[in-house]
Amino acid sequence: MRRRTADFRRPVKRRFSNMFWLTLWGLVILLFIVVLSRESRPTSRSALAKRSYRHDRIIEALNITEDMLSPDSITRQLSDQISLAKAFVMISKESNNLQFAWELSAQIRNSQILLSNAALRRTPLTTRESETAIRDMALLLYQAQQLHYDSATMIMRLKAKIQGLEEQMNSVNEKSSKYGQIAAEEVPKSLYCLGVQLTTEWFRNSNLQRKLKAKRHIAMKLKDNDLYHFCVFSDNILATSVVVNSTALNSKNPDLVVFHLVTDEVNYAAMKAWFSMNSFRGLIIDVQKIEDFSWLNASYVPVLKQLQDSDTQNYYFSGNTDDGRTPIKFRNPKYLSMLNHLRFYIPEVFPALKKVVFLDDDVVVQKDLSALFSIDLNGNVNGAVETCMETFHRYHKYLNYSHPLIRAHFDPDACGWAFGMNVFDLVEWRKRNVTGIYHYWQENNVDRTLWKLGTLPPGLLTFYGLTEPLNPTWHVLGLGYTNVDPKLIEKGAVLHFNGNSKPWLKVGMEKYKPHWDKYVDYTHPLLQQCNVH
Repeated sequence: MRRRTADFRRPVKRRFSNMFWLTLWGLVILLFIVVLSRESRPTSRSALAKRSYRHDRIIEALNITEDMLSPDSITRQLSDQISLAKAFVMISKESNNLQFAWELSAQIRNSQILLSNAALRRTPLTTRESETAIRDMALLLYQAQQLHYDSATMIMRLKAKIQGLEEQMNSVNEKSSKYGQIAAEEVPKSLYCLGVQLTTEWFRNSNLQRKLKAKRHIAMKLKDNDLYHFCVFSDNILATSVVVNSTALNSKNPDLVVFHLVTDEVNYAAMKAWFSMNSFRGLIIDVQKIEDFSWLNASYVPVLKQLQDSDTQNYYFSGNTDDGRTPIKFRNPKYLSMLNHLRFYIPEVFPALKKVVFLDDDVVVQKDLSALFSIDLNGNVNGAVETCMETFHRYHKYLNYSHPLIRAHFDPDACGWAFGMNVFDLVEWRKRNVTGIYHYWQENNVDRTLWKLGTLPPGLLTFYGLTEPLNPTWHVLGLGYTNVDPKLIEKGAVLHFNGNSKPWLKVGMEKYKPHWDKYVDYTHPLLQQCNVH
């Protein structure tokens, strides 16, 4: 067989082909390196700025709230499912179907995670990512309907649940009110300590007693109607001290101011000791005890007579007569205290005086009050600031208008007024026998059907038609229970911490306590010894 002659051109062709492909692959690799190097370079500031600008515009355009409110929104659909599922969880638990309640709760958590992630990234949910959650929740809600959790059943059970929650809320509110009342009524141990230390000091330190006897020459000033007479009835030594001190520091003529303090037997020595060892810019201060008023007895005073009644004693002191239906604030024995009701006997307490300014022990005086004594009361007995700017401070708020005696004598929309800073014309008081009017209404309320609480309701009855409205700046109320306009506080002559949040208690409103604190000398040795702060 003839052998084929060698073809010298074929090797040359193969060599050319190999060189071509090597060159081509080299160009491709070089191009790849160039592109890769460009992509790995740091992005220019302008590019970053453009990208950030576009991102911000996307975020700015997205409004999660609008997405939630849109009826076509997936977010809205998922949220509605969650709300309905929560109601079914409650009903399932009440039906003791705990397994189904657990499944619903698990699916609620899954849906909530989706909503949370969408909110964090600030983009709306998409159909793709929420499809499974919506389908699974829809299946569970369908099962709930098959279990007869229909609308009527849900409405009835939800109503029952709401009623139960309302009862729980009422119970919690009642307990809160009860504990708040107890906190307001308790005597802080620091004030108790102060009373004990002062009593001890009074009987131990004979100089204090001699100092008080040396002031007997002021007896005539206690009856001088040319002076400015103030009275405070209290068993709280520190609070009374603040009233006296604030009046003294803001008085233009402190040497013309007389303070008549009345307390009880327990605090009498301590009160005398405190006002003997401290100076109040030369004010004349007289301390009396209520037990020395011989006319204050059960045959004359209806409140003392009522205290001898067994029903009254059970109502105020046992607390078991009506299964606790009456709120604790209405059953507070302090409202039978004669220190509270002594305000209706001011002409008997100070028989020689013609005009007196009555101050509660929870007030602070921050203006000169001498102008009160020249105010024309236009023949009325009581000068007071009215409180009927709001409807709940009218007579119908305090009195029982289902009682015929109340309906027949008093306008339910008559304007209420405040005890705590009152100007009393004692001449008119005696002429009109105001104390007798008070006795009449107090005797008719022996069964507590005319009013329930305190000294303001009988005051409203007693001084009905006998009260002259004063400028509201004389007496600013509410610092012990509500928010008060700072402008009113600044203009107020007397600031009243009425309410449970007294400034000497831990429950006092912190933002108003500085108005009271600045009239307490916390560096006093006895206050430091008793940790009064």
